[in-house]
Amino acid sequence: MAPDAGEVLVEGSRATGGLLRRHGWKVLLLFLGVLLPMWVFMELADEIHESETIAFDEPILMFANGMAREGFDRIFLFFSELGYAWGVVPADIGLVVVMLALRRWRHAVFVALSTGGSALLNMATKQLFARERPGLWESIAPEATFSFPSGHAMGSATLAMVLVLLAWPTRARWWVVAAMAVFVPMVGLSRIYLGVHYPSDILAGWAAASIWVVGVYLVLYHPPRGGWRRRRGPGHGDAIALEARASDRR
Repeated sequence: MAPDAGEVLVEGSRATGGLLRRHGWKVLLLFLGVLLPMWVFMELADEIHESETIAFDEPILMFANGMAREGFDRIFLFFSELGYAWGVVPADIGLVVVMLALRRWRHAVFVALSTGGSALLNMATKQLFARERPGLWESIAPEATFSFPSGHAMGSATLAMVLVLLAWPTRARWWVVAAMAVFVPMVGLSRIYLGVHYPSDILAGWAAASIWVVGVYLVLYHPPRGGWRRRRGPGHGDAIALEARASDRR
């Protein structure tokens, strides 16, 4: 006897509910970390490709320039340097070295692919769009490369997301989230204040970082079938509470 349509619907609803209970956080991460940022990036990229003026770019830049004073110069120059040569690059390298020293092989691969891939993706994207830097005033920290997307914004957001994902199963997660919630916006704001990036460059850098890091994370830690075995420990969620196979273990 063929199943009743109502029974099929009920069974389907139960199966869907069970799936969402087990994997709903992954769906949420996919939406917030990949799909939504991808929409933002594509909207901005389309405007840049068509050489359209983005409405909020110039007003925000002029507002930032109106705030300029010596004290702010020092603060934003500091965060600008911290977002690249003094902070992000050494931290990226150091984090890979630490993971290798601790023999956390998969974490090391995650950090290396996320940070190294993000840097390469940024350089390639800059060449692809070839957007000129803002020229509304003479910057105290001029740049010669292309503008879209911001390398400082993308690099700092990449490092922040890597640290948050690694720290999420631990008690330190909210400390890391709080620190990165200050660090990433300050790096982005510094680039606007210095007049070397449009606000849309910053948003695109953050979006691209999110797409790349979350994509790498899902591939490495949550493949569709097999490849890795999950282990839960006390106080650990599913986020990164994963152990490698026997070949990955000590």
